[in-house]
Amino acid sequence: MTRKGILDAAEACVCGQREQDYGSPEDNFRIIAELWRQYIQTRCVGPGVLVDLVSDDVASMMILLKVGRIAGGSLSQDNWVDIAGYAACGGEIATKGAAE
Repeated sequence: MTRKGILDAAEACVCGQREQDYGSPEDNFRIIAELWRQYIQTRCVGPGVLVDLVSDDVASMMILLKVGRIAGGSLSQDNWVDIAGYAACGGEIATKGAAE
């Protein structure tokens, strides 16, 4: 798969049906960040320790999940497409308002 093919496939994912199915990345990632924050606080660090996760952290951590799959030997092109998609969503979330 070419660079353009990966980017085109990622664009089709993040700018198409997926948003209709799951809502905007901003909203969906915000919900995931809150669920992960609660889980990490309860299971990993305990009460009184600040765990601060935001929407673009979700994108970064999902990229790391995909990198882990690649490192584990997965040859699926889907991992590369998903990394590009998560990068696009995370970059947009992180920079929203910066250009305004």
